[in-house]
Amino acid sequence: MASQGGIGASRIGIYALVLAGVAAVVALGLRYRESRGQGAAPSAATAPKAPQGDVNQMVQALEARLKANPKDAEGWRMLGWSYFNMNRFDDAARAYARGAEQAPNDSGLWSALGETLVYAHKKGVDEDAAHAFGRALQIDPKDARARYFMAVRKDLAGDHKGAIDDWIAVLRDAPADAPYADSIRTLVTQVAKREKIDVAGRMPTAPAPRTVASDGIPGPTPGQMQDAARMSPSEQDAMARGMVDRLASRLSQQPRDEEGWIRLMRARLVLGDKVAAKEAHAKARGVFSDDKGALGRIDAAAKELGVE
Repeated sequence: MASQGGIGASRIGIYALVLAGVAAVVALGLRYRESRGQGAAPSAATAPKAPQGDVNQMVQALEARLKANPKDAEGWRMLGWSYFNMNRFDDAARAYARGAEQAPNDSGLWSALGETLVYAHKKGVDEDAAHAFGRALQIDPKDARARYFMAVRKDLAGDHKGAIDDWIAVLRDAPADAPYADSIRTLVTQVAKREKIDVAGRMPTAPAPRTVASDGIPGPTPGQMQDAARMSPSEQDAMARGMVDRLASRLSQQPRDEEGWIRLMRARLVLGDKVAAKEAHAKARGVFSDDKGALGRIDAAAKELGVE
C-alpha cells in the first residue's frame, strides 16, 4: 500500500481540479498547474495572483468587522473564502476553523476547512483534513466535497476500488446538471484504467451536453488545466473571465437563482471588477423585488462582500 503523502504530491492536482466544480469557486482553474504532476498546490508565492485592489479592501473590511464581532460565523466563512482565492491557505484554514467554532453544526464550514487544509499542508488528505471532512459528514452524510475528498484519501492510501465506489456514489447522488460530474467521471475512468478496475455500466448516464446559457461555472477539464499551465497571466485571466461570463449568461436566462447572483457578485470582485459586481447586485434586486427574504440575503451578501 502506497503512503498517502508520497502519492499526494504527484496526484493531488488532478483531484483538485474536480473540486473546482464541487466548491463552485471561480478562480481555482488558474491555480492548478500541478495537474501535470508537478506537485501539490503551489504556494502563494508561486501561484498566479488574483487581482488585488478591491479584493484587499474587502478582506480588510471583513477582518475589521470580525475583530468587532468574532462570533459571526458567516463573516468567517466569507473571510476564509477570500483568503482561499488569494492562495493564503493557512489564513483560510484559520478563518474556516473560527467559523466552525461558532457554527459547529454547519457541514459546509467543516468541508471547506478540510479542503483548505489539503492545500495548506500539501500532504494529500492528511489526518487534520480527514478530521474536518469527517465532521462535515457527521452533520451531512451527503456533503459532496467531503465525500469526494475522503475517496481521494482512500485512493492515495491504495484502496483504489473503494475510492472508485465512493466517487460513483457521489455521482449517483449528484444533481443531473452538477458542474463537477464530468470531471469525476473523467477521474474514475483514469483511475479505473490505471488500476485495471472494471467500471463498465456502473456510472450514471451522463446528461445531454449543457449549453452556455444553461451552464454554471464548470470545473476545468484535465486538458483545460494543461492549457492553463501554458498560458500567460493575461490569458489565464481571460480564461477565468470566460467562466464568470458563462455564469452571467445563465443567470440572464434563468434569473431566479439567488445563490447564483451572490456567486456572480463574488466572482466579479475576485476579478477586480467592482462595477460589474454592483451591476449584478442591482439585477439580483430587480429579479427578487417580490421576495423580501431573498432581497435581505442578497443585500447582506453584497454588504459583506463590500459591493455596496
